[in-house]
Amino acid sequence: MSVDQYKKEIGLMNLETLIEKREGVSDTTFPIPEKELLQRFEQLYTGAVNDVMREFCLLNQALPGHILPLREYRTVAGFAFTVKSAPNAMIRGEMEFRTQMLEEMGEDAFVIWDTTSDSKATLWGGVMTATAKGKKVKAACIDGGIRDTHQILEADFPVFYKYRISNGSLGRCLITHYQVTIQIGDVTIKPGDVVLGDIDGVLVVPRDIAYNVLMRAEEIIANEKMIFGWVHEGKSIQEITEKGGYF
Repeated sequence: MSVDQYKKEIGLMNLETLIEKREGVSDTTFPIPEKELLQRFEQLYTGAVNDVMREFCLLNQALPGHILPLREYRTVAGFAFTVKSAPNAMIRGEMEFRTQMLEEMGEDAFVIWDTTSDSKATLWGGVMTATAKGKKVKAACIDGGIRDTHQILEADFPVFYKYRISNGSLGRCLITHYQVTIQIGDVTIKPGDVVLGDIDGVLVVPRDIAYNVLMRAEEIIANEKMIFGWVHEGKSIQEITEKGGYF
């Protein structure tokens, strides 16, 4: 084998490893039913879960702070259903592809939409909300625009978004992919990851570690309840620290 052939083969092998790491989707199953996993995550909050992921050396799992909750939501949890779109003047095929995407969107999904930094269109509105709610989707996070806000609010459906504008999407952007790996800010999101949203924003928990993160986060919540109890009892900072408390 020549040097050039060797370099080529090594390069291809490395590329395949990168593709698998970046685009491979976890098929991890949990020791508890999926619905129970989500219900238990919904008893937590994003700050506590984020602190746990720091213990797992994952420091970039919160979506950027420009993504805001439409209301002051308590925690909602679902499995990532990823969507990718981009600014585009083309229209042909958009409605057919959108229909196909919606048909595959299922119960307990948490829609995460990467708009490729679009700043002119809305990707989510009243009809999308009604459709998603009818399919028992848990929530939607749009790194871009929403509209028909009064309809979303009336539907009582959790939505996280970047901006609001009346512009529709047709002729302004095009859905290109769904249920693929996407990246928003520093966060990589894969289909099936656990996604949490609350008043403090949106957090992504990789599926492979979701159960372990849940167990540890539940421990932290239990510890915090003790600490709050000590505070309410009037114990000093020194006493609380000596008991293993933290601030």
